Amino acid sequence: MKQYNLTPALLAIAVTLALSSGAALAQETNTDQSAAQSDSEGLGFERIVVTGAISRKQTVMQSSVSVSSLTLDDITVATPRSTAEIFRMLPGVRSEATGGEGNANIAVRGLPVASGGAKFLTLQEDGLPVLQFGDIAFGNADIFLRADASLARLDVIRGGSASTTASNSPGGIINFVSKTGEENGGSIAFTTGLDYDSFRTDFDYGGEINSDMRFHLGGFVRQGEGVRDPGYQGEQGFQLKGNLTKEFNTGYVRLYFKHLNDKATSYMPMPMFADGSSVPGYDAGSDTLQSVYLTQTVRLNGDNQISRGDVRDGMNPKVNSVGVEAVFDLTEGWTLENRFRVSDVSGNFNTLFPAEVGNAQGIADSIAGAGANLTYAVGPNAGSAYTAENAMRIHTFDVEIDDFGSMVNDLKLSRRFGEVDVNVGYYIADQSISMSWLWNSYLMALKGNNAELLNVTAADGTAFSEQGLTAYGVPFWGNCCQRNYDTDYSTKAPYAGVSWAYGDLSLDASIRRDIGSASGSYAGAVQSSRDMNSDGVISQVEQSVSGIDLANASIVNYSWGYNSYSAGANYQFNKDWAMFGRISKGGRANADRLLFGKVNADGSVAKEDAVDEVTQYELGSKSRHGNLNLFATLFFAETEEQNFEATSQRFFDRTYKAHGIELESSYRLGDFDMRGSVTWTDAEISKDALSPDVVGNTPRRQADFVYNLLARYFFEQAQLGVSLVGSTAAYAQDNNDLKFSGYTQVNAFASYTLAENLTVSLNINNVFDEIGLTEAEEGSVPANGIIRARTINGRNASLGLAYRF
Repeated sequence: MKQYNLTPALLAIAVTLALSSGAALAQETNTDQSAAQSDSEGLGFERIVVTGAISRKQTVMQSSVSVSSLTLDDITVATPRSTAEIFRMLPGVRSEATGGEGNANIAVRGLPVASGGAKFLTLQEDGLPVLQFGDIAFGNADIFLRADASLARLDVIRGGSASTTASNSPGGIINFVSKTGEENGGSIAFTTGLDYDSFRTDFDYGGEINSDMRFHLGGFVRQGEGVRDPGYQGEQGFQLKGNLTKEFNTGYVRLYFKHLNDKATSYMPMPMFADGSSVPGYDAGSDTLQSVYLTQTVRLNGDNQISRGDVRDGMNPKVNSVGVEAVFDLTEGWTLENRFRVSDVSGNFNTLFPAEVGNAQGIADSIAGAGANLTYAVGPNAGSAYTAENAMRIHTFDVEIDDFGSMVNDLKLSRRFGEVDVNVGYYIADQSISMSWLWNSYLMALKGNNAELLNVTAADGTAFSEQGLTAYGVPFWGNCCQRNYDTDYSTKAPYAGVSWAYGDLSLDASIRRDIGSASGSYAGAVQSSRDMNSDGVISQVEQSVSGIDLANASIVNYSWGYNSYSAGANYQFNKDWAMFGRISKGGRANADRLLFGKVNADGSVAKEDAVDEVTQYELGSKSRHGNLNLFATLFFAETEEQNFEATSQRFFDRTYKAHGIELESSYRLGDFDMRGSVTWTDAEISKDALSPDVVGNTPRRQADFVYNLLARYFFEQAQLGVSLVGSTAAYAQDNNDLKFSGYTQVNAFASYTLAENLTVSLNINNVFDEIGLTEAEEGSVPANGIIRARTINGRNASLGLAYRF
């Protein structure tokens, strides 16, 4: 068991507090240096905290939570290529944004990512969650979320009151706040890839309809191959969002709508050497597993009917949602707030996963017996022998998302009694998780540019594949993964909070009780012979076809409940320095990842499996030193974790401990503006019921330091910017053997005003073509030296033209 070393964290916060107090004394003797800043300056200490707030009347300086905000301009300069890449600019957040437009792994302050997604973090749009669970297998919340010109800002809270202000979000909340037409006007922007095929149009327009009504519309449309070329048009789709606000004497009512239908290639772990260098024929920085030779799959669907899947769908979210927000001041000092949204969500997740990368002859022999023969199945070399040393056994992660729809309502009443703010609320939500896993197996050349499929024949000439297809199912994984879910999850959560301001001291406390139930059914794989190509003959690969065992479906019928609380105190020594402390305990109900192993025959689930709890402690400082802002938070977290990982077929039953310090800063001098953050985390696996040998190890992919920097210089008609995101070394897996090197990704931005309101811009992502590994399937280097890992995209550049009106 390793011993915690608090020295670096204590030293860092001591330095910060010393700077803070020293600056505060200087400020008191020089009142000409005003501390007040606008929302857009510095770290926005004077803006009112909205997301995750107990009181809606406290500024960041007065509150006892760690909050941040990014504007659309900040995001533009950071040159992200996906929504998840935006999150890398947030303090305390580790966003492994190497999966493409979605399917990112997102963690905060050392809370683990044992399988995938954002388990302890909630992604919201306008104050309501995109999905009730952020880590649904093949349905991570970020897949159904896009940032475009309709975005006003990104509000973020880490830890703190997130445990009690939202369900299933003890680690924090990332809230996408939409523009609402408060300013008349709009924009249209065109972006094209310079060294990759992509064209995108972003647009928005809003303003007053009359004296008490306003509106806003925005969205995007795009098409192209994407940053990595899959061999076909990998990106195609659009989003349209809008809202209409009607103001009254005592409040307002706002109607929201959203339509999203977008396709984007999903990037899976790719073959490369353990140091991140590329294997011959496959460029880790720019290639994909996708190929023009594998775009269609034939399989049994969730009803065991022969059907087709299209790999070109990639991540294909289809979302239609309508919501209403109402805020009114009532008599006797009460305020009523209600947010409601109903969403129709479906789509596809279809991509290629390298189940095995190894000696081609060895893989062929494992399929068809010793002495098997390998030939090209497609392409200009079809029929000729495949003589390369290595090949890839490919599984299609072919998932039909039938229904991820949800209904959610959050009602809150609040009132101020003197210096005391009180609020009570009731949250209800229904979330459907209905999907089918319809996987096949293929054999493919180890190649990154339209890799060919390979056929396998036995020594006696018997064919063990058809056009590269080696199995209807995944026998290499024991035919585990033909599955169908049809489940519903209901959550009810009463909550209450109180905050008190007495001079420079602010206190707050809040509680929440989450009560949930799960119902439905799920079914696994069953093998049978089936004439899949309807030629009247049962071939070798058709003798064992994976279907869904609908006749022996299992039921889901369990409930859960957990209590959350959070209490904090903030003391403002003067207008430029405040300190806060907080203790919080929150929970996270587990959903689909409990199926196929954690659900009993009667549909019940053990109490310890149903909910994971997180306990957190925070101590922080906020200070201003002229044009320099500092926000420092010392944190400690203990996290329970029950989870399941599809790619390794493993369950997790663990407890983690993490502590560290999160530093965020901004500085402005004339036309130069800079902001950034660094987070130091010391984490360990403190308990493990299933794999006790990893106790004391560092959780996989948890680096000691993650950091970011955004710097800009403004000229009269131009702007130059640079952003950095980086990480120190991290272990690939929990056995702490294979270790990734640290990396720093540098992005550059430049814009020039051609005419009034007309701007041309250049974005370069990963200027120095850095290799940055974020995850790998292997925990140790195999004998052939080849691992399956994901890395940041290689250097890519885009050109933009924007007009504001």
